[in-house]
Amino acid sequence: MESLKLDSTKSDKRIESTPEYMRKLFIMPDSSDRFVEFGVHLIDLIHDFFKEKGGIHSSISMKELAEIFKNIEMPSHPKLIKDVLDEIKNNIINHSVKVANPYYIGHMTSAVPYFMILLEMIAVSLNQNQVKIESAKASSFVEREFLCWIHRLIYNNTSEFYEKNIQNHKIALGNITSDGTIANLTALTMAMVKAFPPDGNAFRGLRVEGLSKALKHYGYRQALFFVSKRGHYSICKAGALLGLGESGVIRVPVYQYINRIDISKLLSLIEKTKKEDKIAGMPSKIVALVGIAGTTETGNIDNLDALSKIASELGTHFHVDAAWGGGALLMDGARDMMEGIEKADTVSLDAHKLLYAPNSMGICLFKDVKDSKWLYHTSNYIIREGSVDQGRFTLEGSRPFSCLKPWAAIKIIGRHGYKLIFDHARDLQRIFADLIERDKLFEILNKPELFIINYRFVPQELKKMLDEMMTDPRKNSDQITLINNVINTVNIELHKTIREHDMSFVSRTRLESTRYAPRKVVVLRAITINPNTERYMLKQILNEHRSMGVKIWHDMKRSCASYQKSLNKN
Repeated sequence: MESLKLDSTKSDKRIESTPEYMRKLFIMPDSSDRFVEFGVHLIDLIHDFFKEKGGIHSSISMKELAEIFKNIEMPSHPKLIKDVLDEIKNNIINHSVKVANPYYIGHMTSAVPYFMILLEMIAVSLNQNQVKIESAKASSFVEREFLCWIHRLIYNNTSEFYEKNIQNHKIALGNITSDGTIANLTALTMAMVKAFPPDGNAFRGLRVEGLSKALKHYGYRQALFFVSKRGHYSICKAGALLGLGESGVIRVPVYQYINRIDISKLLSLIEKTKKEDKIAGMPSKIVALVGIAGTTETGNIDNLDALSKIASELGTHFHVDAAWGGGALLMDGARDMMEGIEKADTVSLDAHKLLYAPNSMGICLFKDVKDSKWLYHTSNYIIREGSVDQGRFTLEGSRPFSCLKPWAAIKIIGRHGYKLIFDHARDLQRIFADLIERDKLFEILNKPELFIINYRFVPQELKKMLDEMMTDPRKNSDQITLINNVINTVNIELHKTIREHDMSFVSRTRLESTRYAPRKVVVLRAITINPNTERYMLKQILNEHRSMGVKIWHDMKRSCASYQKSLNKN
């Protein structure tokens, strides 16, 4: 095919838009050898990107990137695929972030196994649409098998249960979703529909009549979700989409340092709501209590067992957001860390996190498989009543064959292989936390559980002052705030310098749950899940951060001294 020319020179030949040319674009090349040659060219582009030496980010500026991609006119005439690939290489691949770099330890996005590229090619080539069995024959059965594996990982029911339900098209063990946000939205949609079910002819259910009529029929003044302040922002998005509003998502404080939901504060907020209900003369409906198994900012795990008991007492839906931590159940000891997760009505997790699949794929599991019918819907032209289509139970319509990647990964890596990966991640977590705690110029600010470490650079003289002030925090409140504001400034500048230096990367956030609460403290955030990261690299990263921090603090003091000196002269 003309479009697959792979010689090294850019073609100046203009391609004509003809029916014959368009037809050729939608079939395999005439020769399999030619197609292989095209594939090799593509793989070479990717391979070169990973082997290229240098920083994590390219040196190009945001302004320069905007200049490259500012063509306001849609292209009219065809180009050779080879020429477009060259453009992709020069303008996109060369300026992409090397998230697989072993010194990139700042986000939940990490290296993925190389075979994922092949699996992605298969999924794209097949182009199955999981909404309908007519467009996803074998892949629908693969999806159900994969959901069975993950359901068993969470709930660990009997073999008889899974043999009965693994390919039972009348129910769903869970849903594959585009990401964790949709997984959480799925769970909380189910909670809403369950909370306001049909009531004979008097009320046809939330899905038919809406939230306003549901509240009126059942005599509630408002509907609420409860989640910790470490809860993912997708919970608030779900509240907004489902009609509660963000104010209907009650954010509960967490215990300092360990970042788990404060059970006593949760109970206090529930009692506060009941008192307000009494004054208003109408009760509130607590639709869902959300626990977190691996908080996004700190990697900590709520007391899920305690939350399940509270949810049971309230008669409310218990959802566990395990988008980050769910995959870690393949690790030794994780079941004890997440005790109570098996009691959740729904659990969400992300395959693109700790199952090491590419972005993005979420999963929502249902404890009671009959609950899937709360999401049931049909259409005349697709997912008809009585069909075997997965789309009958999903919020999303068209979906790609995403589960092929984690399904195959579990087969290729195996449970024992995942255990080795997590053992390495846990070892890196311990080493990095230990390096921070033994360094006088750093302070660790969370209790690491699932591979996330929060820390900050603290100049020694400020640390000494802060320790003295913290002996009587109430009396020294203003000074503590002032010192922390200075340290915040130092760490913001440190993070910018790390980005500019570009030899390593950690992310940054603000936490109110440190020993300096309620002040928001700027922290650096390291995530130790990259299988290619080695112990010595962590030491190099911290040494780099220390050198930068010392210089930043020295320059800040010098700048302040110069400024003060100029004021005195004036």
